[in-house]
Amino acid sequence: MTFYAFARSVVKSIFKPLYRVQVIGRGNLPKDGGILLCSNHIHNFDPIIVGISAPRPIYYMAKEEIFRVPVLGGIVRKCNAFPVKRGMSDREALRKGLSVLKEGHVLGLFPEGTRSKTGELGKGLAGAGFFALKTNAKVVPCAVIGPYRSFHKVKVAFGKPIDMEKMRKEKASAELATELIMDEIHKLIKEHW
Repeated sequence: MTFYAFARSVVKSIFKPLYRVQVIGRGNLPKDGGILLCSNHIHNFDPIIVGISAPRPIYYMAKEEIFRVPVLGGIVRKCNAFPVKRGMSDREALRKGLSVLKEGHVLGLFPEGTRSKTGELGKGLAGAGFFALKTNAKVVPCAVIGPYRSFHKVKVAFGKPIDMEKMRKEKASAELATELIMDEIHKLIKEHW
């Protein structure tokens, strides 16, 4: 058993009953091939909740400050996360993200770049569109819905893959591709609220 699988089973045994996690559309994630999984971001626990809800291991970009925290940094790295410098173009993180997708793994992103203070969906950053356009990965929207209060339901809804082919052929901008992804996340939130 890998460290990721072990950590996932331990965390799942705690978080699933604590937040009464309800997973919707789990079958919308393809069983193989690269997936760009894009979710809204309402709480620090979102990567954990999405991670235990998805059928495949997820590689996350995480702010580099986390990797400097003793013990936590090592655990996060063993759980497939890799650092990204926020507020600037981090070429190394972009290369790593592209590599994850091209190798057929799942790259988890929170396109807003930071947690929403209000719970409302914010504007997405161009990074999500960049990965969507530069690879042939399936782009799957995800919505995390809930108050994150003990024993209150938190929903994780996975949408159907977004057809990016037209945008790839037309060489659309990363910003435009991100807007499309954010629209799909917004629809999921409205549908499952």
